[in-house]
Amino acid sequence: MDLQDQLNQAMEAARPVLGTGRVADYIPALAAADPGAFGMALATVDGEVHGVGDWEQPFSIQSISKLFTLALALAVGGDELWQRVGREPSGSPFNSLVQLESEHGIPRNPFINAGAVVVTDRLHTLTGDARAAVRDFLRAESGNALLDSDSVVAASEAQHGHRNAALAHFIASYGNLDNPVETVLQHYYDHCALTASCRDLALAGLFLARHGLRADGSRLLSRSEAKRINAVLLTCGTYDAAGQFAYRVGLPGKSGVGGGVLAVVPGRGTLCAWGPALDAAGNSVAAVAALDAFTTATGWSVF
Repeated sequence: MDLQDQLNQAMEAARPVLGTGRVADYIPALAAADPGAFGMALATVDGEVHGVGDWEQPFSIQSISKLFTLALALAVGGDELWQRVGREPSGSPFNSLVQLESEHGIPRNPFINAGAVVVTDRLHTLTGDARAAVRDFLRAESGNALLDSDSVVAASEAQHGHRNAALAHFIASYGNLDNPVETVLQHYYDHCALTASCRDLALAGLFLARHGLRADGSRLLSRSEAKRINAVLLTCGTYDAAGQFAYRVGLPGKSGVGGGVLAVVPGRGTLCAWGPALDAAGNSVAAVAALDAFTTATGWSVF
């Protein structure tokens, strides 16, 4: 069976759970998403691109952007970042404040909101424009020059981002932000509000499957750095359901409350699945089911 057939079968496996769960309505601009939508794309290190369903339909990537922010901050600034953010699973919701005080303003990992705020701050210091750095990287790797942030989504997040503001001010009170809170939050909201398709994200994530190499053959990360990002994705990339995702899918992955999940198959390729209806942890029910079916059928797992 070829890869296109495997994707078709994965979509069929996800069909019974399409619409199961709840669209992220706490960000009003995301509440209008169709809970029954679904797409899935596969990009291989050999240059193949396959897709099914709504795989070229743009959606709000949300926390998937944190993966690219982290990679760019490490590529430009090196391991100094790890003095400011940890690498351990949080065991708490992605927007929780409870650990920051006991851990002196050092977020548990780069994929919870507090950690992503610190990484955004670091990237902004290094580049002078964190949101543009992430956007331009995604444009270059995906080949989609029109990829951009949705200003309505970004404004909606800012308007309803009281908890993120609390996180950022708390982190700043411990001296763990270099830039003004308002600046860091605006760049954070803007990169979370980037709109991309499954195709775009599968292509953009290939540098991790290529062990750090970009689409043009240049090196973004060392092989060791790529390995370490994949490790943190596996343990922390799907909020406080990372163990369940590893158990079912068996790949490093990053989810977002827009319904996307980007998963890495080192040495082979990247998969992106999208379904807006989320489970209690904030992960797409249909996307996880499809990725589970694909890795089970193909054996494409790190285990």
